[in-house]
Amino acid sequence: MTTMTETSARFREFKMPDVGEGLTEAEILKWFVQPGDTVTDGQVVCEVETAKAAVELPIPFDGVVHELRFPEGTTVDVGQVIIAIDVAPGSGDAPAPAAAPAQEPVEAPEAEAEPKGRTPVLVGYGVAESSTKRRPRKGAAAAPEAAAVAAAVQAELNGHGAPAPAAVPPQSGAPAGGRPLAKPPVRKLAKDLGIDLATVVPTGKDGIITREDVHAAAAPAAAEAPAAVASPVAPEAPAAAVPAAVSDSARETRIPVKGVRKAVAQAMVGSAFTAPHVTEFVTVDVTRTMKLVAELKEDKDMAGVRVNPLLVIAKALLVAIKRNPEVNAAWDEANQEIVQKHYVNLGIAAATPRGLIVPNIKDAHDKTLPQLAEALGELVATARDGKTSPAAMAGGTVTITNVGVFGVDTGTPILNPGESAILAVGAIKLQPWVHKGKVKPRQVTTLALSFDHRLVDGELGSKVLADVAAILEQPKRLITWA
Repeated sequence: MTTMTETSARFREFKMPDVGEGLTEAEILKWFVQPGDTVTDGQVVCEVETAKAAVELPIPFDGVVHELRFPEGTTVDVGQVIIAIDVAPGSGDAPAPAAAPAQEPVEAPEAEAEPKGRTPVLVGYGVAESSTKRRPRKGAAAAPEAAAVAAAVQAELNGHGAPAPAAVPPQSGAPAGGRPLAKPPVRKLAKDLGIDLATVVPTGKDGIITREDVHAAAAPAAAEAPAAVASPVAPEAPAAAVPAAVSDSARETRIPVKGVRKAVAQAMVGSAFTAPHVTEFVTVDVTRTMKLVAELKEDKDMAGVRVNPLLVIAKALLVAIKRNPEVNAAWDEANQEIVQKHYVNLGIAAATPRGLIVPNIKDAHDKTLPQLAEALGELVATARDGKTSPAAMAGGTVTITNVGVFGVDTGTPILNPGESAILAVGAIKLQPWVHKGKVKPRQVTTLALSFDHRLVDGELGSKVLADVAAILEQPKRLITWA
């Protein structure tokens, strides 16, 4: 899609691009430039987080940054202009740029000269207002009157005489003939809380509604529930018997679900309730595998790459898939077909600060052991840096998740959507084990294979898991079975 527009011969705008197939929005994590900075074609100007990964966005032309349209932390729809560039600085007078990103654009009251259906902002006009109006929150506007009536009834019950006159509700924050003035995050907060901004009393400068104003408007509605519980048939109960409300903020932390974490949550729910999961387990002696890992670390052919048990486990799974190719498939619901893959894009689940992601090694089946080790090292390093691209997470066929690094014995992993199987590797521990007729300390781990029972039956899944276990018990099978 086009990611830039020309507002004139001098100013060009850059839009939020679709950096991954089907994405609709992205959050601006960090700006690397500010108004007045000079930029060149290809220079990275910001980092954004999509539902799949964090991505750096380069600007496609030279010039001077005129305006940043959104501050850091804002979620922007694909196609919205995020930055304006002066491509011919010094050629004439230019409109003043908007405030720094930390100061979000504030809507102003409607003017006589504004275009019909548009609201003026600091620079130019915003999008046309929708004809759809949000219905006021039920009971929000009447909250002050309800509180006054409740106080009067309580006073009457307690013998304090006539009820006090009802309080006159203050004026709302809506200017004459216009929308209430509020910043975009405040509007979103009001929407999430179900508060109509037209009923909120502004306390900010120039009649701007603040976050505190929205919370204050929501407080009476929250107080209605305990007020309704009070029983008017027990006048002898003292008012002090009602406990004071405890602030939830001191007892809870609420974290918005967005970006990678939101996408993972949706994908896991979809996978768990779409594909019928079956999980099988096997405990295996991997002492010889651990000896092989130690030998490979000293091998000159493996110099410069990271060698660990995961490398041998990944190679074992690839060999098992080669011996049982039917497991490497996908379910096509639309066409009611099983799609067998003749390639293996091996996914490696990685825990990152932004959530769980599953990048995959493309055509892992064709890689030698040193090549696989190099690809694994690059994949893990990129994931930890938060630089995994959406393309690196697309097209996986099977996945490995190493829960053993957390000291966990095993688990029942959920399939990565669109894949047929996922192998969980537990912690490798020294345990008593019967070896050659005697109980000896051996390196032991537990493997768990989950698979989609629509396309992998119990026999096939068991064969794959048994093959992986057999290779890890006798690694020389990597040569004889490959």
